[in-house]
Amino acid sequence: MNTQEKQQLLDYLMLPADNVLILGQRLGEWCGHGPVLEQDIAMTNIALDLIGEARNYYQYAAEIAADGRTEDDFPYKRDVRQFRNILLVELPNGHWGDTLMRQFMFDCFHYYYLEALKSSNDKRLAAIASKSFKEVSYHIRFSGEWIIRLGDGTDESHQKIQTSLDNLMPYFEEMFIPSDIETQMKDSGIAPDLSKIKIHATDRFENTIEEATLIIPQNIYPQKGGKTGLHTEHLGFIISDLQYLQRAYPGAEW
Repeated sequence: MNTQEKQQLLDYLMLPADNVLILGQRLGEWCGHGPVLEQDIAMTNIALDLIGEARNYYQYAAEIAADGRTEDDFPYKRDVRQFRNILLVELPNGHWGDTLMRQFMFDCFHYYYLEALKSSNDKRLAAIASKSFKEVSYHIRFSGEWIIRLGDGTDESHQKIQTSLDNLMPYFEEMFIPSDIETQMKDSGIAPDLSKIKIHATDRFENTIEEATLIIPQNIYPQKGGKTGLHTEHLGFIISDLQYLQRAYPGAEW
């Protein structure tokens, strides 16, 4: 692998890594605040699964960089504009229904993304995908069941989760819009084809939404920019919390 190929792979790794890191950080905010103890623990476990997946990508990135950086340098020592996560995962948790709708949207993408990534020409990425796919299989079942329960529940729960869907739907499309580096990696056989993932993810999403008796809003304007570093105002607050220790005590270790 020459220097250019290493940099391209390094750039690509930040996309899946930042997605699961930021969403894991968001879900961690539910720790101690869940509606009941069982769901509180479930949400925290999902957060840990996602952060564990992020570590695998960052560890691989540090090995590729081979310039003295460690896995911690990527989440703790980059500025906001250097993060490449999609906008959906950085949005505030809102109420329980908002969090579950955001989670289900991401799970629909994440499940089929990892399923395809298992066939990557890059054996290390394929191994990371195989390991995380087992966990994501649980995530999508958990969030999907909650969407149906809330949508097909009481009038109040139906109204609230419908509003969550209306508010979050503009952020759904960005997951399937390839950035330049994703296109390059797809052509190299390393990254999955997002157009194929979109077919499966959208089908599963729409089937669950229909079962939940919800209505997908039409004529929405997709929000995008996260993959190129153009984020909402919310990411800065997440990064501020995430990086506080390293900013206050540079080089601190456990």
